[in-house]
Amino acid sequence: MTFDAARYTAQLQDKVTRLRDLLAPFDAPEPQVFDSPLQHFRLRAEFRLWREGGERHYAMFSQDDKRTPILIEDFPIASARINQLMPQLKAAWQASAALSHKLFQVEFLTTLAGDAMITLCYHRPLDEHWHAAANQLAADLNVSIIGRSKGKRDVIGHDYVVEKLDVGGRTFSYRQPEGAFTQPNGTVNQKMLNWAYDALGDRADDLLELYCGNGNFTLPLATRVRKVLATEISKTSVNAALSNLDENAVANVTLVRLSAEELTEALNEVRPFRRLQGIDLKSYEFGSVFVDPPRAGMDPDTCELTRRFDTILYISCNPETLAANIAQLHDTHRITRCALFDQFPWTHHMESGVLLTRR
Repeated sequence: MTFDAARYTAQLQDKVTRLRDLLAPFDAPEPQVFDSPLQHFRLRAEFRLWREGGERHYAMFSQDDKRTPILIEDFPIASARINQLMPQLKAAWQASAALSHKLFQVEFLTTLAGDAMITLCYHRPLDEHWHAAANQLAADLNVSIIGRSKGKRDVIGHDYVVEKLDVGGRTFSYRQPEGAFTQPNGTVNQKMLNWAYDALGDRADDLLELYCGNGNFTLPLATRVRKVLATEISKTSVNAALSNLDENAVANVTLVRLSAEELTEALNEVRPFRRLQGIDLKSYEFGSVFVDPPRAGMDPDTCELTRRFDTILYISCNPETLAANIAQLHDTHRITRCALFDQFPWTHHMESGVLLTRR
């Protein structure tokens, strides 16, 4: 793969045009554009292993052909740390039967702060020989190691990495667990957080956050408001978010493990939820809502819920569903700010953000 700057610029402009066209019916302002490094931007990577010539190689498959492996030695779009670790890990499994026996997949997770974790997946139980070799590997590479084998997980070090991101003049620390969602492009994620922080502004009222994940946006946005009610359905992400709130001494957030759809039912008093016991929803003075939904966007009921708020801050990984949601809200809210974040360079995917305010 060649990393030609002119080709990147042309691809980025195509994304800008696509976003502009999708939001044109809503009189959106010109989007702010936040670009990406051309290489070493991806903080996580996953590889299958393929036996050829008597040894295992890192392998990937094209979307068009899932049977023919593409053998690789490095992965330039991945972080410099991943590229440093790839040959070191390969040399380790080549030298150790305990590490290589029935090893079929490898996953890397790294951070801008320099932390790293490697997950090794096996078609066999892990024994004391594996543990001895994996402990030595973790020490040699200065990483955490996770061993996975049919329903079991063995952790050497931590089952998370720690990221540090600068937002609004403050450094926030994030615990990112193995297997949980994290933004893949750390550099662009930091730009995205600063845009959202600036777009929300300082407020004297409360914020509702849906789909909060590990607290990626929750931490900095909480410093802009009186208090936050945040929801997330993934138990792993909820636990990470609670750790992150505690680690960063952010004390004005209440986090509940509910889906956006369930919280909508709770706020509409359709039915009570045990997980909301002790939380007085009527005590909140919500002036704004922040949403970062999955690719499908918000369901119609959740979208209708956001209409109640004067300010809607929306981060989207799918501009088509973003446009569909805005169409539902356009009669009461207008787009006052718009941004494109190039989380996924060299692909057609993009992340975007809009600030909607009541007409």
